Formats: sequence, structure tokens, C-alpha cells
Amino acid sequence: SHIQRPSRVSLPKMSIQIIQVACGNAHSMALTKGGDVFSWGLNSHGQLGQGKAVPQQFAPSLVRALTGVAVTQISAGGSHTLFLTLSGLVYCCGANKHGQLGLNRVDEKGRFNICVVPALRPLGVSFISCGESHTAVLTKEGNVFTSGEGRYGQLGHSCTSDEVRPRLVEGLGGPASQIACGRHHTLVLGSSGQLWAFGLGDKGQTGTGQGENSLSPCLVQLPWTSDSAVAPLGDLNISSGWNTNFIYTSSAKVPEVGRIIGRLDETKLQKWLRMRRGDVETRREIEAMFLTSSSLVASFTKADGTPLEAGALTVDQEAASRAFDQMLAVPWIRQSVKLDFLVSLLASCSRALKSPEIFMVLLSCPLLQEDSYVMEAVALAIVICDLRKQNQALLESWWSSLSAPLLTRHIMVFKNALAFTLRTNVLATHKPGVQYLLESLKLLYRANKTGKSYKVPLSTFYVEEVATINPVEDVSLWLAFCKEEEDKIPIIFCRYPFVFPLDCKVAVFNILAFVMKEAYYELPGMGREWPEPWLLDAPEFTSGPFFQLTVRRTHLVEDTFRQLAASDHSTFKRNLLVRLVDDHNVMIVNKRDFFLHVFDELIVPESDMFMHNDSRTLVWFPPKPKVEENKYFLFGVLCGLALYNHKIIHLPFPLALFKKLLRVRTSLDDMKEFDPIMAESWRCILEDYTPDEVEALDLTFTVSWGQEEVELDPNEAGKPVTWTNRKEFVATFVDHVFNKSVEGVFELFERGFFKVCNIDVVEFFQPEELQAVMVGQENYDWEVFKESTVYEGEYHAYHPNILTFWEVFEKLTHEEKKKFLLFLTGCDRVPFVGMKRTIMRVAVLPNSSERHLPESLTCYLLLLLPIYRRYPADRTMRTRLLKAINHNRGFWKE
Repeated sequence: SHIQRPSRVSLPKMSIQIIQVACGNAHSMALTKGGDVFSWGLNSHGQLGQGKAVPQQFAPSLVRALTGVAVTQISAGGSHTLFLTLSGLVYCCGANKHGQLGLNRVDEKGRFNICVVPALRPLGVSFISCGESHTAVLTKEGNVFTSGEGRYGQLGHSCTSDEVRPRLVEGLGGPASQIACGRHHTLVLGSSGQLWAFGLGDKGQTGTGQGENSLSPCLVQLPWTSDSAVAPLGDLNISSGWNTNFIYTSSAKVPEVGRIIGRLDETKLQKWLRMRRGDVETRREIEAMFLTSSSLVASFTKADGTPLEAGALTVDQEAASRAFDQMLAVPWIRQSVKLDFLVSLLASCSRALKSPEIFMVLLSCPLLQEDSYVMEAVALAIVICDLRKQNQALLESWWSSLSAPLLTRHIMVFKNALAFTLRTNVLATHKPGVQYLLESLKLLYRANKTGKSYKVPLSTFYVEEVATINPVEDVSLWLAFCKEEEDKIPIIFCRYPFVFPLDCKVAVFNILAFVMKEAYYELPGMGREWPEPWLLDAPEFTSGPFFQLTVRRTHLVEDTFRQLAASDHSTFKRNLLVRLVDDHNVMIVNKRDFFLHVFDELIVPESDMFMHNDSRTLVWFPPKPKVEENKYFLFGVLCGLALYNHKIIHLPFPLALFKKLLRVRTSLDDMKEFDPIMAESWRCILEDYTPDEVEALDLTFTVSWGQEEVELDPNEAGKPVTWTNRKEFVATFVDHVFNKSVEGVFELFERGFFKVCNIDVVEFFQPEELQAVMVGQENYDWEVFKESTVYEGEYHAYHPNILTFWEVFEKLTHEEKKKFLLFLTGCDRVPFVGMKRTIMRVAVLPNSSERHLPESLTCYLLLLLPIYRRYPADRTMRTRLLKAINHNRGFWKE
């Protein structure tokens, strides 16, 4: 019904002031101080921005699509609507029959989904105005662009054709300062005070006095320009109605249109920080800032005004982070910050959101990392996972652009919430929330990989509380649902291995290995708890089924490879049993000893299997193998068996080997590890040398590698290396070294390795982690080793013989200590879990005298130490100990 008298418009209960309204033929819009937009009326062409599901709206309703968008101005046409943001972007919706939305297309039924006008993005728009079926925009440089219906010349292009893309209006004689659109005409106020008009003039709208249409800008003669008796006016403003125009001045300064009054600026922030106690008005101002996501985004929108590329981030992350830290350090401000309403509002808008910038600001707030805000963090995770794929991709790209400290802030919001959920044992009642937390962390994990490196260490994602879940159940679910769609399965943490600390990844690998061996149920405590890292050194199994290797000391590699080649590949996953045949005697030997010696024999130059670097510290696959290529397959099987049976091996390959196993690209850094001199020369070519110096090197793409000459560019023999192609040269050389030259032999190695190990579980690891698990580390901490030692029988920490032992041990050289570790454990490297897990047990050697040497049982890390009393006891201890560690290596006693 028609309303004959002014009536108050009821808005939703939000204490936000309205600063602008706009009306079309049958719809109305309102802009709040916080930057939110409300609409009501007819939605025949999508002009309300509420989507197709709403034919008309009888009361003001929030335009959810613009939640988190800092709208500073609205303009309503006949049946279309434009929205200008603080960063200069223009959004649109509604009728587009004549191209009035500027989208370079027409829509007969209208545009029901709000979208950005791409053509206006780089122009730096500062003001918008809509006619019935045309649109005009003003840029910061004073240019005017128009689009839409041109039948009456209202576009100012000297023609009556429509324009579906914003087109520059020419002939204005200088930069413009204001624009205004009537029904079918347009006004432009020049920065020097001239007034221009064009379009329909049958009712005098163009001010020419002739009642004719103007197809191009016509200068309007203002009274003070033609009559000297009329004083010229300053501080002019223009306004257009349906068929009317007004030009006026304002005596009092009014708030500038296009500016959100409630935005936070540095002056206001410093004022708040200086206040010892906030007054009622200031507290309300802070509450209002966090009440609307648009205001929060506006508070930290960059003010540089540079043209925006598609997908550009317009908020200043550093400023937001800094402001939050300063504000939350003040108790009364901290009490005034409320996030629950803002988060709940975002939760109701997730699918409609046009810009996810609000998350870039909100996730920088430290409050969300606290336990009391876990539910808000979960709600945000749900919203992020419910975003449209395009917005998720945009959010991911923005995360990739963040500095490491800022990215860490965002990660910690969801990581801490996940840790709290697991720590408090509420997983059973909050499973959906946990799933969304994991998915959000997955997006951040992908964003963390930028180029060839990671922004933050991968350990940033580790959630120690994962150890509280049932590991066997999780692994079982993972195996059972490996081919199911994610929305049809329960929570499976194995689908998110990046949150697993390294020991949990190893535990998953071990559980699967034991499942395959049909022996996992024999291990105590594995049903409900994560296996301890000691599973790396699990006792030898005495029950089958076994995969058995029978070897001779003198033909260790030959016997091993012969039996591996003859075996059914499926048997590799059984328990490994190694038997040693010696003078017709057969004995079972420790697998650790076996792997130690077989790899020692394989890695030496005499094996002819590998090429060594100049320092003889690392090996790599040869471009031209000197042995049968099938041996590389068997070598891969052997490496897989070592990992599968939890044994550290001597594998002096560069990290590139583990990268390739995990499908991670190799780089110049890998060359730096294998051949540092060559890598440094390449770095100089890339970074230090001038163009002339590069030319003077007289390098070509013909290189020597692996004792052969190679053309890196097969299409141009002897191609010279220049300043322009130097990056191509280095990249091609690296690719040749680690990929092309070894493609055949590595493929055989890889195939052998994954005949034993499950590729899906191996891919849980990062290259550095896989290397640490397989090869061990060199972070020796002998003091921790001493403190972790356990004494048996008559020995104790203060026994005279034990005191003498440690006195002697501490005086050993570093290399001698490593030999002792080899003597004790069968390996001279530290397991990935560190020395704290290398727990030596010391007992008296039975039936021994002072003539006996110390002995060890490597499978139990047991040192059998005779009691030495002969004076001086320390010299006797040292002599016997050094003789033992230098000539007694497991079943290879020398």
C-alpha cells in the first residue's frame, strides 16, 4: 500500500547509524556507518542483491553477499544497483538489458548475483551514479566513464548506441570533480567549476534552453558566468532528479560521501590507547567496530589507492596485526572487543560472500587463539570450508602472500582449537567441528608452500595432541574408506598427515607394517595408544610367516641380491629373518647388523654401483651404470626392507633422493649439497656476475657430467650461455643431474622401494623427515645418553666400575664415541627421536675376568661390562673398551 506521510523504516536490531540511502524505480537501499548494506523492495531483475530466491523484500534485509566488503557508497538505478568500496572496487547487480552494469555483456533477465565490474578495477573509481538504464563513474584522476543505454545521448559519446563496457567520456575540457545521473541525462561538474550536461533535454534537463537532446557534453551557462551582477559561488555540489537538476553550496561541512564514518584510523587508535578508562561512547565505538565485518575490513584497507589487479588483497595485514596487539594489551579495550556476533553473522553468509578479506583481518586477532574462543574458531573453520571454491582459492593465494609471522597467526587459530578439542576429550561430541578445523589447516598447509620452499616450518602444523586418538582405529578407518568421498566418511586423521608429529607418522607406518606382518596384535598397548618410538628397535620376531635371507660373510651382497631377485615380491612384506651360514653353522643374526654391513659393501666405490662426489662423502646414481640395471631395483627393495623393518641404514645420498621418492622437485640447493663448488659457481652466474662477465666465461650448454659430455639443449649443439638464458642453463643442468641422466636407474630403484613400502604412507613424510627416519641424524647429545642409561644386577649409577666407565667414556674422542654407539646399537647415527630414546642397559658380563673385553647385544642395546679392578682401573677400562669397539662389530667380529 502507498504511505501518505513519512514513516520510520524499521531496521534489524543493530546499533549502527545509517549514513546513506538510495532509491530506484521500485527498490530501496541503505548504507550503514559500519559499511553494511540493506535492501528492500522489488527484486524483478536482482537489484536487491538477495539472489533469485527473493522476488521482493518487504522490510530492510542485509545484503549478505557484501558482508566483509567495505562499501562506502551506494547508487540505485531504475532496476539496477551499484556499490563502491573503500578500495575503489565497484560491485553491481540488477537489470543489464542495455549493459548498464558495464560487464561487457547484456542480461535480458538481469543479474541476480552480485559481482565486481572487472573493467572498472584498474581505474580507481571514486564516485558512482546510476540513471534509469545507464551508469556513470568518476575516477580519482577526474575521468568520467559511462555505460548502458545511450538512446538519448546520456552516455556522452556523440551517438545513441548502447555501451556494454565503461567508456571514457571525451570533450569535458579538463578533470571532473562530481557526476550525477538523472533518468536519461547526465551532469558533470568540472574541477574548475564548469558544468557539463548531455542526454535527454525535452524538459530542459541539459540546461541549454533549447529542449533538445545532447549527444555529447555541452557546457551549461551558469548565472555567474553570463551575468556580472550574480556573484560566483564556491564549494559547489550537483544533484539530479528524474528530470531535474540542482546546483548548490553547503555552508557547513558535511561528512564526505564515500567514507565510512566508523572506520579506525591511526589517530583514533592512539586516542584509545592513551585512555586509562574508556567512556561509554568510546566503548560503543569499539563494539561497533567489531559488530560489522565491513567496518573491520574498512579499518585496515590500504590507503595507497593504486589500481587493483584481479584477486588483489586490499587490507593491510601488518597494520591489523599491530593494532590488535596494541588494543588487546589494554584491559578495558580487551573487555570491549566481542567477536561472537560478528562470527555468527559470517556463519549465515558463507555461501553468499563475494570477498573473503574479512578472514584475513579477523584471523590476525590473537583472541581467536585462546581456549575461550574455541567455538568461534570452529565456526570460522566451518564458514571457510563452506565458501565457494573460487573464494577458497583466493583465500589460499592471499595466505601464500603473507609473511611467516602473520601466516603463523592464522595457522595457530585452528591448530590451537584442534589441540584443545583433542586435549579435552570432546572429539566424540564435536566431530564435525574437528573435520572443519582439519580442512582449514589443509588449506593453510597448501598455502604455506610457495615456490621451492615453505613460508613457515612444517612443524608449525604439528598437533601433539593427535597422540590422544586411537591409532589402530584411525589407521583401520583410513584403509577401509580410502576410496570413499570425504563427505561420506568419519573423521580420519590419517587423511591429514601434516598435523602428525614425526613420531606419530612413524607409528602409523609401523602399525601398517605390523598389520601386514600379522603380528601387530602381539605388541602390548598398541590397541589404544600410539606405539612408542622404540618400535624402531622392536625385538626380533620368532614366529612366522617370514621372508628369509640366508647369506655368507664372504658373499653378502651377492647372496642378498640373488635371493631378492628370486623371491615372490609379495613375501617382502613378511617378517624379515636373516640367517648367516659360516663353516656349515647356521645362526640367526640381528637385522641391524645385516643392514649395516650390506650397505657398507654396496656404498664403497669398489661396488661400481654409484658415482661419488669429489669429497667422497655422498653418492648418486650414475648416468651410465657399470653393473646390471636390475641391481638398482634390488637396491630399492633393500632400502624398502630397511625402512619396513625399522632399521637405520648407511645411505649417504643427498636429500634429492628422498625428494624424488616423495615427488618433490629438486633444486640448486640439492646440487649445493652434492657438489658445493659447482653449485657456488652457478650461484655466481645467477646472482653476482654482470652480463659481460657471463659472456666472458665462454660457457655452452655442452657440459660434462658422469664422465660423459652432454648436450643440455639437443636442438642446438654448443649453444652459448648468455645473460638472458643463464637461468635456463642452471635449471636444465640441475634437471639433468637429478632427473634426466638417472631416469632409468631411479625408476628401477623407486619401483623396488615401493614393492616393500606402501607409497600412501611413505608420502606422509617430508623429504627431511624420511631421510631422518631412514638414515638417522648426527645430533649427538652424550650427556642425555648418560642420563638415560639403565643399570641391571649389581650395577648402579654410583658403582665404582660404572663411575670409571663414564670417566673413560667422557675422555673418548667424538669419533671413538660414535664407534661405541656402533658397537652398542649396530649403527653410529642417532635415531630421529634423538639420544633420549637410545637407552643403554648395562649389566655385568657373566663369568668374566679382567682379561675379558666388554660385549654387547645390539638388539637389546645391552652393554655387558666386566668389572675391572686392576690398578689403574681407568687405564684397564680404556684399553679393553677401545679394543672392543674397534674389533667387534656384531656378527662381523674381526
